[in-house]
Amino acid sequence: MASSATTARHPAPIDPAAPLQFVINAASGQHEPATIGQVIEDALRLSGRPGELLFSRPDQLSTIAQQAAVTAFVRRSAVVAVGGDGTINAVAQAAHAQGCALGVLPQGTFNYFARTHGIPADALQALQTLLTCEPMPVQVGLVNDHVFLVNASLGLYPELLQDREAFKTRFGRSRLVAFGSALVSLLGVHRLLKLRIERDVDSRDISTTTLFIGNNRLQLEQVGLAQASALDQGCLAAVMLRPIGVLAMLWLLLRGSFGTLGESDTVESFQFHRMVVRPRLGWDGLRVKVAFDGEVNWMRAPLEFKVSATPLYLIKPMTGDGATGHAGAST
Repeated sequence: MASSATTARHPAPIDPAAPLQFVINAASGQHEPATIGQVIEDALRLSGRPGELLFSRPDQLSTIAQQAAVTAFVRRSAVVAVGGDGTINAVAQAAHAQGCALGVLPQGTFNYFARTHGIPADALQALQTLLTCEPMPVQVGLVNDHVFLVNASLGLYPELLQDREAFKTRFGRSRLVAFGSALVSLLGVHRLLKLRIERDVDSRDISTTTLFIGNNRLQLEQVGLAQASALDQGCLAAVMLRPIGVLAMLWLLLRGSFGTLGESDTVESFQFHRMVVRPRLGWDGLRVKVAFDGEVNWMRAPLEFKVSATPLYLIKPMTGDGATGHAGAST
C-alpha cells in the first residue's frame, strides 16, 4: 500500500539479539492476557529470540506504547501490538512517530488491518510471521496528524461504535453482537451533519448522516466500493450517505452485507489525497466527535484528512507482487 507520495524513512535493520517490545492490551481480545502472554513466551523461547511483555490497561496504552517505541528505536528492535484494531492504532501511532518497526498479533473481532496485510489471526501463526518476516512500508492515513490504519469517520459511525462497545460489554465480543448493535443503532435518530469539504481548489457544501474515510482495502471491498483499488495508488476513500429514512438505512445495511453498497444512489464515494472538513458555519475550533480504527475521540475543527508522507514499517509477509498484503488474506 506504499505509494510514490510517501517518503522513504526505513528504520535500521532489526537486531535479532534486541528484545521485541510486546504491548499487550489487558482488556482486548477473546484470550486472557496471561494466556496470550504464555503463548508469546513459549514461541520466543523456541525461536531463541528475546522479548519483553508490557501489559497495559486501556488508559495506559498510549503512554506504554510510546515508551516501548522509544526503547525499540534505541535498541534497533520492533514494537509489537497485541490486541484489536484500537490497540494496534495506539501502538502504530507511537511506532510511526518514533520511526521504529511495528509488529502485530491481532486479537480483535474483525482484525481488518492484520488481514489486509496477510497476518494470520491465529496467535502462533502470527508469531511465526513476526519472527521470520521483515518490515515493509504500508500507507498511513492521518486525521489532524493522528494515525488511522483502517478508517476514520464522523457522524453516525462514531455513534455506532460507542453503541457496539456497550453491547460487547453486556453480551460479549462476537461478529453477531457487532451486527446486532449496528442494527439497533441504525434504527435510532440520526443527526444530520452540515459540512464544507475542501479538496485542492474545490469546495462544496454537503449534508450527510456520516462521513467515512477508508484506508483499508479489505473493508472497502467487503461492502462493494470501487475506491478499494485506489488505496494502492496512495489515495484514501471517502464515503457519504445522503439523508435517508430508517427503511432505506436498513436496506443500505443489507447492501453492505452483500457487497453492493457502492451501487446505491444514496451513497456517494470518491478518492482523494488530502481533504479538509469543517462545519458549514465555519466554526473553527468546534469540538467534533471522530472515530478512528474503532476508537472514539474529540477533535477540533477543521479536520484534515490526508495520506501521511511517511509510511509505517510493518513486519509482514511479502505477497506475489512484492508489495503489500492483499485483501482477502487468510484469517
